[in-house]
Amino acid sequence: MQDYYDRIKATGAELIAISSDNVNTSKSTVQDQGLTYPVLADSALDVINAYNVVDLGNKWLARASSFIITMDGKIAWVSLAEWDQRTPTDEILAALREL
Repeated sequence: MQDYYDRIKATGAELIAISSDNVNTSKSTVQDQGLTYPVLADSALDVINAYNVVDLGNKWLARASSFIITMDGKIAWVSLAEWDQRTPTDEILAALREL
């Protein structure tokens, strides 16, 4: 996603990653991978459970998921996959352009 971050921002959107890792592990990931978008730590799984994206095979992992949420808080688009898969960024960009 980092490679597409500027393109995502150019649509007027913001990319935010939510990890089931703790704060220190999330910070290390951001630093090690040179991420410039926000990565939130949700080790208590509050957001992950609220969006019902807990992996069915491992309750401590989130499924790979992408949401487009409008400024008024409505979910406009969603893609859910298994934890080790990702939605192609071009698919997310196409969905953003349709809004």
